[in-house]
Amino acid sequence: MRLLRGLYNCPPELFKQGCVATIGNFDGVHLGHQAIIERLTDKADHYNLPSVVVLFEPHPQEYFRPDNIPARLFKLTDKVQALRQLGVDYVLCFRFNQEFAELRAEEFIRRVLVERLNVLHLFIGDDFKFGYQRQGDFDMLKELGEGLFTVEANHSVTLEVDNEHKRISSSLVREAIANNQFDLAERYLGRPYRVEGKVVHGDKQGREIGFSTANIPLKRRKSPLKGVYAVWVYGISASSLQEGRWPAVANVGNKPTLKQSPERLEVHLLNFSGDIYGQRIRIEPIDKLRGEQKFNSVDELKTQIAADIEAAKYIFNQKLKQSNHFDE
Repeated sequence: MRLLRGLYNCPPELFKQGCVATIGNFDGVHLGHQAIIERLTDKADHYNLPSVVVLFEPHPQEYFRPDNIPARLFKLTDKVQALRQLGVDYVLCFRFNQEFAELRAEEFIRRVLVERLNVLHLFIGDDFKFGYQRQGDFDMLKELGEGLFTVEANHSVTLEVDNEHKRISSSLVREAIANNQFDLAERYLGRPYRVEGKVVHGDKQGREIGFSTANIPLKRRKSPLKGVYAVWVYGISASSLQEGRWPAVANVGNKPTLKQSPERLEVHLLNFSGDIYGQRIRIEPIDKLRGEQKFNSVDELKTQIAADIEAAKYIFNQKLKQSNHFDE
């Protein structure tokens, strides 16, 4: 798969024969998104054309409402990796800025969909809005695309939860994570929710208070995780002794006691010693231990961290007992 950043990196000859495309945010690449991508790649295979997903970065909501943005499930690299695994050929990512916000809907259709991508078939949500002041919609695409490309509405995917059929969406995944319902989030996503990143050097404050941590840049303005969690950590080279994962306690937030910002993810690996700087790891939250708190002193913070570790150990022991029970 190839990532194209803007029209400058998308030469017209690349799609001379045409393509099959879809446009959206695809945050989390949940089961609903996966169904769209399956239809996209099936149609592309049928016509022997490349499949293209068009994204915007940052998400338009982050541009227009920076003080009231939804938590982001995936950063761009996570999203691209998930789309690659689903068999997408190209991802075209536009930088959403003032110039792009002022692009009229008719111009977007002409310059992007027709002249540059040469779209022959487009999958889109029937409630999709685009262009300056959101003047473009599904009906405009069908009208202006007539004779050039066909437009097909995406289908919703629903899941029965508590005797109610719910339409799977990124908002629903965020809600499940915020409510500490990670099993439910996994059902919506089709896989466990995980945060991935490379371990970088931090300020060493965790080590100074007796609890060393691995620091992973979140690379998003707002995380769906907030507080302290028991987590599994995957990707540590030494973790083969524990079936590829390692128990840990993670903190996501601003560390108000130590007066730090912006949000960061720090992970304390239980009973672990070693150097993992530069390693790419994945963090899978299991259970929320508490929300983020500001303590009156560092000693008070240290006491709470020790209690968090004991609480996490209990959770992991219960999980392992359940796993052993099911294996019998």
